Amino acid sequence: MQNLLAWETIGFIFVMIFGTILHFLYNWTGNNRVIGMFSPINESVWEHLKMLFFPMLIFSVVEYFAVGKEYGNFITAKSLGILLGLLFIIVFFYTYAGMIGKDYLWLDILTFISGVLIAFRYSGEKISESSKSGTKTGWEGLLFLAALTLSFFVFTFRPPHIGLFSAPASKKSSK
Repeated sequence: MQNLLAWETIGFIFVMIFGTILHFLYNWTGNNRVIGMFSPINESVWEHLKMLFFPMLIFSVVEYFAVGKEYGNFITAKSLGILLGLLFIIVFFYTYAGMIGKDYLWLDILTFISGVLIAFRYSGEKISESSKSGTKTGWEGLLFLAALTLSFFVFTFRPPHIGLFSAPASKKSSK
């Protein structure tokens, strides 16, 4: 259990650092389209979800081979943790921005940090509740992660015309 806590802590730090780097990577690479599939290409909430999703997905794959195989619900717990983190970011951003009437950078940063914390906290607790048996595959979690990955790739360059995929009015000229 101590080993799992160490991995979850390292994962939280990794996602915080790598997610922050992803925020700038598209611009740093001269708007490279391949990089844009994994990092935000504009200031929309959808694009910023990549900052949590891809680093946590990458770390979860590494963590699975290090300790995750020991837990029967690892893939499902990680998938649900990612989902909760992403949903928190969406709900909290639109709630606070709607109530205040604008968005603030410091609250956006706090929203990202909180989303990552929620994702790791939830998945870590669910994994630690599991018996140490690697009999479950977690196909539903794998399918969810594959569908979300595909959605990020497709909607990066062909976003639906709804608010989640548009930059907030205060950020339209930021990137």
